[in-house]
Amino acid sequence: MLLTLAGGALFFPGLFALCTWALRRSQPGWSRTDCVMISTRLVSSVHAVLATGSGIFIIRSCDDVITGRHWLAREYVWFLIPYMIYDSYAMYLCEWCRTRDQNRAPSLTLRNFLSRNRLMITHHAVILFVLVPVAQLKQQHTLLYKVNGILTLATFLSCRILLFPFMYWSYGRQQGLSLLQVPFSIPFYCNVANAFLIAPQIYWFCLLCRKAVRLFDTPQAKKDG
Repeated sequence: MLLTLAGGALFFPGLFALCTWALRRSQPGWSRTDCVMISTRLVSSVHAVLATGSGIFIIRSCDDVITGRHWLAREYVWFLIPYMIYDSYAMYLCEWCRTRDQNRAPSLTLRNFLSRNRLMITHHAVILFVLVPVAQLKQQHTLLYKVNGILTLATFLSCRILLFPFMYWSYGRQQGLSLLQVPFSIPFYCNVANAFLIAPQIYWFCLLCRKAVRLFDTPQAKKDG
């Protein structure tokens, strides 16, 4: 446990520092803000790959949906704690860089950070204190940015929203129940807890969809609208 916790505490800040240094050396024309923001996204992508890979490995290794246990699920929670702490700092650092670039008063940094990141800060706080005790260089017009946006929508829908009906379906398959019978065969508080968990995911997905609509909206369509 302590070894995993210490490993995460060294891995994520170290990877962020390495990415920032590499970008500053390889892209001298980029500003510090660009390097910091891209490094933050790179580290987040690495964490997403590790989390997804761990989840797939755990699912394939456990046969029982209810009583199945795996050592990696327990250890990854301790690996997740330093990432959430690091990511909170990284978000604040990005806000600090934007504030400096816009020549605004430094005293506004914390206020703007808390105001613009209320949901994300709440998300991190819930993971840390409850479950445990995305513009890139103004390239929105490029095909790569749009493809990345589509992949973001698809992965968010699959991993954060469809995960819930998948859990109900897995339980129903094991118990010989249909998907519609599952909510009535499990404790009521389980349904309530899942509703609280999926509600912000649906809200964030709607925000992503709205952004995607603006991204693919043509100039002519905007003019007609």
